[in-house]
Amino acid sequence: MKRLLWISLIIFPAQLFAQSEIPGGTILPVAFNASLNSRKVKPGQVITARVMQDVPLSPGSTIHAGAEVTGHVIDVKPATGTAGAQLSLRFDTLLVSKRRVPIITNVRALASAMAVEDAQVPESGPDRGTSKAAWTTNQIGGEVVYRGGGPVANGLQSVGEPTYDGVLVHISGKPGTECRGEIEDNDRLQALWVFSSDACGIYGFADLVIVHAGRSNPAGEITLASERGDVNVKAGSGMLLRVSKMPEFPK
Repeated sequence: MKRLLWISLIIFPAQLFAQSEIPGGTILPVAFNASLNSRKVKPGQVITARVMQDVPLSPGSTIHAGAEVTGHVIDVKPATGTAGAQLSLRFDTLLVSKRRVPIITNVRALASAMAVEDAQVPESGPDRGTSKAAWTTNQIGGEVVYRGGGPVANGLQSVGEPTYDGVLVHISGKPGTECRGEIEDNDRLQALWVFSSDACGIYGFADLVIVHAGRSNPAGEITLASERGDVNVKAGSGMLLRVSKMPEFPK
């Protein structure tokens, strides 16, 4: 009897999640598992990234940190003497509890591995005498996280709260860009890991630009281009993917 109860406690959350839907506008904060270099990758090559923070969907339903997002390289245009390289990719599957769930995503922000690392150390540098849970850190995009009881702040405005593995904040638009705030009536707190609530575009890459974010046709296709030389996104670089459309999980 105890064995059956133990098994039911394991299976129930998975069944609950499998019957849920990822709301449109949900942010997936991910980090690349391997480097992407336009000289080395080929069309059709599989790419993977891992979810870096628990993503709450609804009461009792969560995409846990460590879940994997997979996709593939669509096209590669190598650098020439007069133009930089281009690399197109698509993330189209979420692996959760051994389930392969189809997704359509677009990119909101991309940050270098160094920018990601800098966002995870305190303002004053590593301090062996202070608990990590009490550090004050700067998010990619400029907001400040006051851990140990404080908020996530944009200037004097509180935009969310820190968690043990990131932050939960309300998404906001970025003036002068195409990045939107809340969409699909999705106004709940979102998991943004090391990014600010208005983080949008490229951070930490000198010559990289987002040519196509995947919001419009072809939906889900993300194209990165270098203004000169190769496209080189190192392992550990962070990305905010936004779910454009999500069918129900297979039952």
